Amino acid sequence: MKRLIRLFRFSFVLAVLAPLAVSAQNNKISADAIAASANGPVPVIVQYNNDPGTAEENLLTVIHHGKLRHMLHFIHAHAATLNPTDLQNLANESNVKYVSLDRSVGSSQSVTVQPGVVLTGANYTVEPINAPQVWAQGYYGNGVVVAVIDSGITPVDDLMSVNGNNSRIIYNQNFVPKTLSVGGVSVNVVLPGNYLDQYGHGTHVAGLIAGNGQDSNNKGDFRTFYGSAPGARLVNFRVLDQNGSGTDSQVIAAIERAITLKDKLNIGVINLSLGRPIWESYQLDPLCQAVEQAWKAGIVVVVAAGNAGRDLNENAEGYGTIEAPGNDPYVITVGAMNTEQTPGLGDDIIATYSSKGPTFIDQVTKPDVVAPGNLVTSLYFPNDPLQQNNPTFETLLGFYQSNGNANKNSPYYFPLSGTSMAAGVTSGAVALLLEAEPGLTPDQVKAYLMRNADRSYFPQTSSVTDPSSGITYNANYDAFTVGAGYLDINAALTDVQAGTVVPAGTAMSPVANYNPATNSTVLVPDQTALWGATALWGASNIYGQNAFVGGQTALWGATALWGANDPNGFTALWGATALWGAGTPAAATALWGAGSTSGQTALWGAGSDNGQTALWGATALWGASSTFPY
Repeated sequence: MKRLIRLFRFSFVLAVLAPLAVSAQNNKISADAIAASANGPVPVIVQYNNDPGTAEENLLTVIHHGKLRHMLHFIHAHAATLNPTDLQNLANESNVKYVSLDRSVGSSQSVTVQPGVVLTGANYTVEPINAPQVWAQGYYGNGVVVAVIDSGITPVDDLMSVNGNNSRIIYNQNFVPKTLSVGGVSVNVVLPGNYLDQYGHGTHVAGLIAGNGQDSNNKGDFRTFYGSAPGARLVNFRVLDQNGSGTDSQVIAAIERAITLKDKLNIGVINLSLGRPIWESYQLDPLCQAVEQAWKAGIVVVVAAGNAGRDLNENAEGYGTIEAPGNDPYVITVGAMNTEQTPGLGDDIIATYSSKGPTFIDQVTKPDVVAPGNLVTSLYFPNDPLQQNNPTFETLLGFYQSNGNANKNSPYYFPLSGTSMAAGVTSGAVALLLEAEPGLTPDQVKAYLMRNADRSYFPQTSSVTDPSSGITYNANYDAFTVGAGYLDINAALTDVQAGTVVPAGTAMSPVANYNPATNSTVLVPDQTALWGATALWGASNIYGQNAFVGGQTALWGATALWGANDPNGFTALWGATALWGAGTPAAATALWGAGSTSGQTALWGAGSDNGQTALWGATALWGASSTFPY
């Protein structure tokens, strides 16, 4: 019944917007921008075939009456506001490549704890990825700078130097506008000094990247909460507001600033623990185009996969739910593991909310790797909104102190869940590798991480049942769920030190192609990719022999994962009327929603034009009665 209702709603919306949709196709305008323009002036990002100059600016502002908000030169674009008619006319200009809505983005973390889950200790982050073995060689991320594009970072003790005298946050910049009243008129102004974290997410992520454990390394402390790279330095770019929300143009502006500061500040990594729905191919998506520019400039870009793995609208196992810009084939996209409060890998399972591939529209195989991200402990600051609004999130003193009140909450640390956290852990690991081998390119870093990811212990499947709803969430340990495997930074470094040569080419994630004649799926690398250049770097070597039929590049054939043993999963993902088949428009509606000006009703919330109500709301989809952390 729910599917029929969704399809009826979509048919109605399609009928109303059909003429506009045709125009959008002809004029190179995204469907959600067309839908939003029905309500008046719309914020958009206009990409050009060539970098816009004075002529394009005059076309935008004088001829087509637009308001220019930002220049985004690295992706040859303007962020602007346009009226509906002018939007259509501008898109017809010969140098315009594509016009998309300046969309909302949000932080990729959970805001709930599963009822009935009792933590007897803190989960682990650095031990499962073998970071301490890299530290033992003297590598702590010293000299490497990670740009954290997030809700800001508030400097706390664990982000200071070892002697506590200097902050390791070496640069700050705010990209979030504030509405001010000037002469009785409301104007949006970016206040340069307004870069501290007003939400709590960015500080937590920063601790997982570079926390040095000062506040848990005192007399009586039996455990220290380290980030993966406790010696790394940070650049703080605030793009998310006090609610954890931002826009494409704000994130893109921060990425472009990181590129311009790369050589001056030695920025080696960008961490993007944020995301939003996919609306078009990564080749047109402005957010994806921005991360590609950073990658090509020599910066490793680490992105959260997203937390939509429990969205079962299109199939019973949450496939096809990766979020942008994690759908871009260049970047390192990270899913979240649950370490079950132990440092070893044997009991670790994938977090069921962790988004799964292949990516919507392009069918890119994602995530690339997985890392600890479920209920992991990191930093908070006085009056931290996330910590205050979620009092059940507890890192008790007894989790790391042998004296004092064991049942009292830590004043420095608390846990969060999500692929945001897993991305932070991975960014810190990349900093370790870059300190040890500073000449590595982003493609080489990604290749080493994927080739050396641990697949040795994974079960074939795991499942978790929500006690409140009775829904059972299933996970198959395939390339679309765990990527190449569990991050192992020590194995990657050992491989580099052994002199293993990465073939020339990119490390673009392969595309999954389904062959109905053989009822199987193959991974097809880009022609410029290094995968398959030698046997050592072949697809079956990267993703594991067990993922392939006969050790070849055929993924899960007729009698394998999505064949006779799992007909529901196979049919739902690849069937003629399902996610990638004839019903693709309906699939898009069910997955990302329709009916709001952003088109984000289903997964991304209802009753809110920016689509943030459900996924990001503390009391909505992932609220107090939800079961998010597994």
